Amino acid sequence: MYSAFLLSLTRDSINAVIALNAAMVHHSGSIQSFKQQKGMHTSISEILKEKSLKPSRRSLPCLAQSQTHPINLNHFLSVPLSPEPKAEVEVLSQSISTSCSLLPPQTEEVIKDQYVEESEATTCETRADESFLLKKPSVTRARLEARTDSIQGKNRPESSGLFFRDGKKRIDYILVYKKSSPQVEKRCTFEKNLRAEGLMLEKEPSLTNNDIMFVKVHAPWDTLCKYAEQMNIRMPFRKKCYFTDWKSKTLGRFHLRCRQIKSWLPRNPMKLDKEALPDLEETDCYTAPFSRARMHHFTINNRETFFSNSTRSRIVHHVLQRTKYEDGKSKMGINRLLGNNTYEAAFPPHEGGYKSRHPIKTHGAQNHRHLLYERWARWGMWYKYQPLDLIRRYFGEKIGLYFAWLGWYTGMLIPAALVGVFVFLYGLFTMDSSQVSKEICEANTTMCPMCEETCKAWRLSDSCVYAKVTYLFDNGGTVFFAIFMAIWATVFLEFWKRRRAELTYDWDLIDWEEEEEELRPQFEAKYSRMERVNPISGKPEPFQPFSDKLSRLMVSVSGIFLMISLVLTAVFAVVVFRLIAMEKFASINWDFVQNNFQFATSGTGVCINFMIIMSLNMVYEKVAYLLTNLEHPRTESEWENSFALKMFLFQFVNLNSSTFYIAFFLGRFAGRPGKYNKLFNRWRLEECHPSGCLIDLCLQMGVIMFFKQIWNNFMELGFPLLQNWWSRRKMKKGGGGGSSGGQNVENKAQLPQWDKDWNLQPMNAHGLVDEYLEMVLQFGFTTIFVAAFPLAPLLALLNNIIEIRLDAYKFVTQWRRPMPARATDIGIWHGILEGIGVLAVITNAFVIAITSDYIPRFVYAFKYGPCVDKGYHHEDECLRGYMNSSLSVFEMNSSETRFCRYRDYRAPPWSPVPYEFTLQFWHVLAARLAFIIVFEHLVFGIKSFIAYLIPDMPKDLCDRMRREKYLMQEMMYEAELEHLQKERKKNGRRYHHEWP
Repeated sequence: MYSAFLLSLTRDSINAVIALNAAMVHHSGSIQSFKQQKGMHTSISEILKEKSLKPSRRSLPCLAQSQTHPINLNHFLSVPLSPEPKAEVEVLSQSISTSCSLLPPQTEEVIKDQYVEESEATTCETRADESFLLKKPSVTRARLEARTDSIQGKNRPESSGLFFRDGKKRIDYILVYKKSSPQVEKRCTFEKNLRAEGLMLEKEPSLTNNDIMFVKVHAPWDTLCKYAEQMNIRMPFRKKCYFTDWKSKTLGRFHLRCRQIKSWLPRNPMKLDKEALPDLEETDCYTAPFSRARMHHFTINNRETFFSNSTRSRIVHHVLQRTKYEDGKSKMGINRLLGNNTYEAAFPPHEGGYKSRHPIKTHGAQNHRHLLYERWARWGMWYKYQPLDLIRRYFGEKIGLYFAWLGWYTGMLIPAALVGVFVFLYGLFTMDSSQVSKEICEANTTMCPMCEETCKAWRLSDSCVYAKVTYLFDNGGTVFFAIFMAIWATVFLEFWKRRRAELTYDWDLIDWEEEEEELRPQFEAKYSRMERVNPISGKPEPFQPFSDKLSRLMVSVSGIFLMISLVLTAVFAVVVFRLIAMEKFASINWDFVQNNFQFATSGTGVCINFMIIMSLNMVYEKVAYLLTNLEHPRTESEWENSFALKMFLFQFVNLNSSTFYIAFFLGRFAGRPGKYNKLFNRWRLEECHPSGCLIDLCLQMGVIMFFKQIWNNFMELGFPLLQNWWSRRKMKKGGGGGSSGGQNVENKAQLPQWDKDWNLQPMNAHGLVDEYLEMVLQFGFTTIFVAAFPLAPLLALLNNIIEIRLDAYKFVTQWRRPMPARATDIGIWHGILEGIGVLAVITNAFVIAITSDYIPRFVYAFKYGPCVDKGYHHEDECLRGYMNSSLSVFEMNSSETRFCRYRDYRAPPWSPVPYEFTLQFWHVLAARLAFIIVFEHLVFGIKSFIAYLIPDMPKDLCDRMRREKYLMQEMMYEAELEHLQKERKKNGRRYHHEWP
């Protein structure tokens, strides 16, 4: 009743003012000239305008810190473009201006937001009575919605949709809800409490869907300062001072000479142009946790730009997470309201469009989003360094660290790819001169049939092409490349630690401590009856007993092993398919297929295995989600780590199980002619080619790696593009169709920013888990079996160059702006990468020793070849006769030929113990085991030594941090002393207990 009385009183006042203004409108010119002569204000905005703070002597060096926008961004982001005023709007604004002296300072906001308060009050009253809601439609609410549309149509700015209707208050967050949602009481209470916390709200209906309402959230200066102090946000306050001694002076002169020499050289094309990216310039300012009591210490040149947009959004998100919507300890937070469909979405707005009609070189960037698109997300920038500072400023430190890690990983792949290509080219140029290839191509040896029913004996020279292709990947450089990649993985991780330390220092994350996370709603609902005191906050909170946690963990582990057994079952099915396909291809009456039936079997098996892998990945995501929810993790970070670990285990086993089978089991248990091992006494087990099993492993890795990267890139960019295209298509037809359809918007540019962002796709529900998972699985493929496929780093490098721009384009153009979160590292993924590095050493040792022919050739050259007495001096001479030595004899008793050869080390049929393993077999086996032990210990020793030599943090960075910590304490003392001295001179009296 009281709010209705005030509303009617305010409406009558406005009508009276309009009538009075109509009577005096012909005197407006003289009145305006009189006011200009007397210097009087002509609008409420001029009365309420605050004077800009003059920069102090301390703040002058850091003037660039608060003005962090590009050249012509300041005007765009602080003062919106005003539309051409209509006649009615002019009359109304002039009437309010002439009567401004009769209204209190806050009357402007009451007038402009009165329809919002009335609409909310009416909504709460109508929703409270369900019978009234069902039987009688709310006439008042319909009238208010119509009035809302008319008012918004008159007062909405036509610039960019980044501000409230007054054109001054910046939109820091957007909440979206449906008018038809039954959760009205919760929403009204939540928004009322948000206003009590100091936030300002304003509502706007959607232009594309009449059922959608947007709530624009703005954080005033006082609210920002209050929560910046609570959240310990570090802000700039003084220019950095560097300690200079004789060493640093000498190095300074040396660096100056180097810069002069560099200026004469051609410019690095990979570097970004700092003139086009002024945000990349370092500010060289110390930072300290913000404090309202010591606000005079900080560099505040402009209140509008002192807190960046990402910081403002993070502060508002902090408030949204801790505001109650019902009575109760757990009835708070925007996440719970999103979970019970009170709100449909909550996101910070983008800073306008990402495209412009004018070129950026001549007109500059419109906003940070436009700048990121032009200098980062465009395909033409694929060879440029990433603007990490700008990415961090727009998307937050967590996403900035992901792109920093991805860029670092891509850069480190360049030397690995070059060495891999060198090893491949070495095999390509020496392929024809290889002694083993020559013996296979020139041999007149009859080989035993590859199958029992339809296969015939064949010539060893028929596999000449296979022998040459195998030599490309199995040559003398294989061992060197495997050792190199093991050392490369260690160097990559160790130098990433140093790079991360530099980034956390530059981004003021050294002293940042993660806030105490709120409990997940599911955890609170499950264990609300069991409580214990939180050791950090000292408040009671729900508690999960150890017995319950252990039982749920055991069920989750059992589910993981069940899914791994499903993967092994799928691999077994592929093996059975290969055995059946081998017989079918060998029985086809086509010479080309019969001569290449092994290659056809491997190719079809790999393709079917890839389809099974991609199908099971979707199942594993559902199972991992279910098992993680079954564990009831306490916080969101615990849930994310548990989910990421399960997804990695599932997909790693799914992706690499068939590869492990081909590398270590294919052809090992096939038996020998006359005594072959059969599966189910029906299908003969598959054998390796006489050239070795490495060609099958190369084919498996190449096909899976190539097609998986294409599929991932399509799902990352193509699928969101299709979704956004479908949303635009529905919007053009009427915004969703039916009764909920909105206005038919012909031009997308006419939509305000909140409507454009709402039509974009939300960020993945799992955050960056999918992005990291894809790259970590690729890192495993690049390192684990790299001895068998030296081109894997090259494929990974090419994919990552595309991946960076794909992710950039997706974040900038296809996704809503994510909440700028903070982080100091990449989380659980670093431990997973270290585990992959250890597994890679072991796997490559077994690939070289067991899968490749390196060890058998080595044993033959030093023990059985022609160079045993002469000494090893040339590979071709020492390996002469190797192929004949590696083939055993079998008596066929056939009409065509009596004897045939097969690949093994067994005694001939005329020996006293026919078909038993020879001494050479045991020598080769002993050499393989010895190589595995020596290789692992040698590589692990080198890795540990390199990790010891490379500190996690550069020494100069450690010294700089200690020096700055000391200087900050000194400067805080001096600044406080200077402030007290000024206050004493100003007031003319001394303070008790003041500093000397």
